[in-house]
Amino acid sequence: MANSPSGDSMLDRLVRILDAFDQHTPSMSVLALARRAQIPKATMYRLLDEMVSHGLLSRGKDGQVTLGLRLWELANRSAATQGLRKAALPFMEDINALLGQNTQLSLLHEDEVLIIERLSRPGSVVNQASVAGRMPVHRTSMGMALLAFSRPEAIHGFLERHRELMLATHPNFRAEMAEIRRNGFASMDGYIDEETTGVAAPILDLQGYALAVLSVVVPRGSATLPAAALALRTAARGISRALGYAADA
Repeated sequence: MANSPSGDSMLDRLVRILDAFDQHTPSMSVLALARRAQIPKATMYRLLDEMVSHGLLSRGKDGQVTLGLRLWELANRSAATQGLRKAALPFMEDINALLGQNTQLSLLHEDEVLIIERLSRPGSVVNQASVAGRMPVHRTSMGMALLAFSRPEAIHGFLERHRELMLATHPNFRAEMAEIRRNGFASMDGYIDEETTGVAAPILDLQGYALAVLSVVVPRGSATLPAAALALRTAARGISRALGYAADA
């Protein structure tokens, strides 16, 4: 694609525009979008018109810009997550009904936890996860379970990139990883919200490495924690089996 005077390609600029939106900033003005995407104002107005015409962005009567529905359509055609979500949903519904708490399906993507499905539950505890949202590996049971069951070279690479952060929050990192692998699940108290505990069990492939993770958040100190861990492990094995992987991998 043609480069701009600054040397970045058109694709680079389009990705920066889309990346400017997140769960905390779902809409913004054109000028704010130009600043966040680091694109000149005149160029931003031109690109905005094109992206709106293709449904990639939407512009309201108040001038606020949001992501367009076309992106949702494209994302839901993704073969990478479609089969996983289809296999996981029946098990997620059972967990959701059994525990009475929001239930998430997530995977590790670009050194963050990416939420690909969530089932809500009225009256459940505070839960920061949202579909298409990202959460930090080191502060979530989802992230720690995914990391513990990653390939050794993936764990090593992650540590190399985030060593200071991980060792600051998890000084006994290797012991924690070993315990998660031994138990088959991860639990973390109060890292995101002080009054809650996250519980997560990995969905494994034939070699025993994590494809994704199933998780819930329960009240901190809840007597349901052992039952939640058991239910998640059982459901995770069922999802692995539904995907064609051995239940005892």
